[in-house]
Amino acid sequence: MKIGVIGTGNIAQYLLETINNSRRLGGEVVSIFGRNQEVGLRLEKQYNTTFYTDFEAFLNSPIDIVVEAATIEVAVQHMHDVLHCKKDLILSSIGAFKDTAFLNEMKELARSTGQHIYLPSGAIGGLDLLQSANSVGGLKEVRITTRKSYASLGMEVKYEEECLFDGVALDAIEQFPKNVNVALLLSIAGLGADKTKVRVIADPKIQRNTHTIQASGDFGEMNLTIENEPMPNNPKTSYLAALSILSTLQNKGNSITIGS
Repeated sequence: MKIGVIGTGNIAQYLLETINNSRRLGGEVVSIFGRNQEVGLRLEKQYNTTFYTDFEAFLNSPIDIVVEAATIEVAVQHMHDVLHCKKDLILSSIGAFKDTAFLNEMKELARSTGQHIYLPSGAIGGLDLLQSANSVGGLKEVRITTRKSYASLGMEVKYEEECLFDGVALDAIEQFPKNVNVALLLSIAGLGADKTKVRVIADPKIQRNTHTIQASGDFGEMNLTIENEPMPNNPKTSYLAALSILSTLQNKGNSITIGS
């Protein structure tokens, strides 16, 4: 499998190190796309890949699948082209689908081009349960409470806990586009962004990014807490988010699929 990666940041570099250097996947990152030429050229040399600043040239390089590891804006800008070029897409910036109309448009485009958009589970679990519970409309309530350090949220450190947001996912993704992808992913799996309840808490005592998911419905109740280690060189990124992209790549094309 020949992989193309959009982005040259923390997750992109982790994928390059794990896939190209450590050889932990039956594939290779052969192309990367980005705007930072200094970083891109360094990665090209360090990981024996090819760096592109022209997106059309990147798509026309010998890649089988594209991993987006950049930003919401970059994902929205290039998703059409990836699917039209008949490449499967692993989407890291789930916030690109905060616009329901855009989500539906990309679903239809993927269907018509015969491609697949993969949404890695990222920093959370329980997605299969929510999809199953909602398969016949039996999911009644979904709530996620996210606790992060001030540093992880990119904020000045304070000494007291502070609730930064209490509302629904649709509004949360507007205020915290880099921190609540998990809430939008829950929304897509469950009740939608306008009905999924979200709380974001800055906690100076917390060491790990923590997500507590509560759901109820005809199936019963779910209470799930995940404590994520941050990436060693970037406290704003969950290590599990990077691992979930690797897992998606590893499982692509498997003859047996676990879960929905």
